Amino acid sequence: MLRSPFFYFIILFFLFSCNEKKAINPNTEAIRKQALSLRNKGLDNFAKQNFNEAFHEFNKSKILFETLKDSANIGYILIQMAEIQQINGDYYGSKETVTEASAYFKKKNMYTACINNALGIADKELSLYDDAIFYYKESVKEFNDPIAKLRPLSNIAPIYIQQKKYANAITLIESILNTKLLDGEPEASDKARIQDNLGYAYFKNEMNDKGFSLMNEALKKRNKIKDTYGSIESYLHLADYYSKKDVQKSDEHALKAYNISTKLNSVDERLEALQILISNNHSSQNTKYVQKYFTLNDSIIRIRNNFKNKFAKIKYDAKKEKDENEKLRLEKAENLLALQKEKYLRIVLVIIFIFLVILIAILIRYYKNKNKAIEFKASYETETRIAKKIHDELANDVFNVIAFTESQSLSKENTKENLLQKLDDIYGRVRGISKENNKIDTGINFKSSIKEMLSVYNTNERNIMVMNIENINWEIIDDIKKITISRVLQELMVNMKKHSQANLVVVKFENDQNSILINYTDNGIGCEKNKISKNGLQNMESRIQTIKGTVDFETEPDKGFKAKITIPK
Repeated sequence: MLRSPFFYFIILFFLFSCNEKKAINPNTEAIRKQALSLRNKGLDNFAKQNFNEAFHEFNKSKILFETLKDSANIGYILIQMAEIQQINGDYYGSKETVTEASAYFKKKNMYTACINNALGIADKELSLYDDAIFYYKESVKEFNDPIAKLRPLSNIAPIYIQQKKYANAITLIESILNTKLLDGEPEASDKARIQDNLGYAYFKNEMNDKGFSLMNEALKKRNKIKDTYGSIESYLHLADYYSKKDVQKSDEHALKAYNISTKLNSVDERLEALQILISNNHSSQNTKYVQKYFTLNDSIIRIRNNFKNKFAKIKYDAKKEKDENEKLRLEKAENLLALQKEKYLRIVLVIIFIFLVILIAILIRYYKNKNKAIEFKASYETETRIAKKIHDELANDVFNVIAFTESQSLSKENTKENLLQKLDDIYGRVRGISKENNKIDTGINFKSSIKEMLSVYNTNERNIMVMNIENINWEIIDDIKKITISRVLQELMVNMKKHSQANLVVVKFENDQNSILINYTDNGIGCEKNKISKNGLQNMESRIQTIKGTVDFETEPDKGFKAKITIPK
């Protein structure tokens, strides 16, 4: 049966050729170099039979290739690791390893053929013969090279012999030899092995002469081509052949097999040779062979268990180290991400702060400009109203006085009195306009000045009522708001005098924690609400807006006029 580790080296050439076609990513070049270096060291130690070192280096190389996601190299390395496990008797471990390798090859190829061949070897050694045959046949299907196909196929024959299906073994081996594919010099060792198995099958099938001839011929070929390892199997088969014909020759062949396997450190073959020597039971050294057998068997069990534990520990330690490294990398990445998020958050907060500062500055500027515009508009409307009043009420009267003086003789007493009366009337009007727009006392006399201003509009026909003005704490109200209140009330009085025809006006003051409330009500003729702006109240609204106050009007024709003013304290 083909178990030589050198069988798997034939796929290395294909692996190298595949690697040469791949472009190396500069970011992973260092990892790839390290992985390849470890893989090559593993192959060197494998060839030197330094299996512990080889397994350890293969495993480290596999982990590095996993970071590169290099499936071909990972699968190849796992196959090599499984072969080391098989050489050291860890057949269950080798099955686990090659099963892992199979996940890296999606298509049927030479790699999957090697995997199935390795599974066949493991199951054969574990006496799972039917499973072993199945895997060998799968391997045959997956090899493309005709000679390569013969290797797993020829491994089926020894299983048939173990199952005592000698006819099946003979038929299979004869079909292989009839292909003439093994007639070349490079295939000489394979042909000698297959001829030896055929001769052994003949012998077991009671075709002794034919079997002996083939086994003897195969041994000569092996010695000629110096296939020392292969000759062990020939000596063991001949020892079994002679065990019932010539015990001395059987012992001689068994001893040769024992000595060669000892020299090559092939433990299984040494045990098999000792079994033959013990079973012959005619040697004076039988007791010594029994002792050697048990000592060697115990030793190999202990060594193989040690190997199994070492391989398991190597895998476990590597996995643990990989998991720890992954954890550290993850923690590092999380820390970097957190720092980056914190940095970006600070930047965003700074941007938001700057934006808010700029926005606040713009809003302040906007409202300042807006208030200035409102104030300017109020001042302009006041000036316009004064100019209109002077033009409408005084200019004509002055013109009439000038015309009167030009047309009448001032020497007459009646004319003088009439002129003086007209001038006194004009003076009174000028004084009234001046009073409407003069400086307002915002000090302790503010309350009195308001009452006085409102009382001017109180006549025999019109009653002005002022309520609760004393309940307001005017000392906490700033001057601008006091001036605004005074002007607004004056605007209402002027509007009332001109348009409302009211004979009762009520001005009621109220206050709460935050605002001063002024309710104005008259019983005049009122007007349509959409015409209020045309009645000279626009100026009043502008004034109230400048101090963040509000005004609401309620009016209908013949139902009086109401204004509700709210001014913040």
